[in-house]
Amino acid sequence: MAVDMLVKLYDLPDEIEGLKELKDEGILIKRALPLDKGKILEYVKDTFSVGWASECDVSFSNKPVSCYVAVKDKEIIGFACYEATAKGFFGPTGVTANFRGKGLGKALLFKCLHSMKEEGYAYAIIGWVDDALEFYKKTVNAQEIEDSFPGIYSRMINI
Repeated sequence: MAVDMLVKLYDLPDEIEGLKELKDEGILIKRALPLDKGKILEYVKDTFSVGWASECDVSFSNKPVSCYVAVKDKEIIGFACYEATAKGFFGPTGVTANFRGKGLGKALLFKCLHSMKEEGYAYAIIGWVDDALEFYKKTVNAQEIEDSFPGIYSRMINI
């Protein structure tokens, strides 16, 4: 069963661990630019889902754009959004299968959470967490929000 989780942004470490190592491997994490929107949405739709691509699309309406991408050799290998599902929410996020386990998901998560903190949020909600529950607990000390699902997602057409 999925659950929403809460993260204290004021408890985040100042530095994002692992960024230098990723850069040494030729992997850059950067805020998405509107002119890359089509390519990013295509990646998200083809690699993950149409639903996630729809949420990612919303992130391009925010100022600044609330989407980060991981890029290697000019190819997208991961993404993370915030303020896409709802105000104060992190997600969706994903990393191409053969690049998992390198710390990309963690770096993308921290980039988004740091941006949310800089934009004035004290807390972030990570929505619809199921398989990644332990990852979020371990990585950012996220806490489960009791009776939170389906929550905002109950307004979806297919739930």
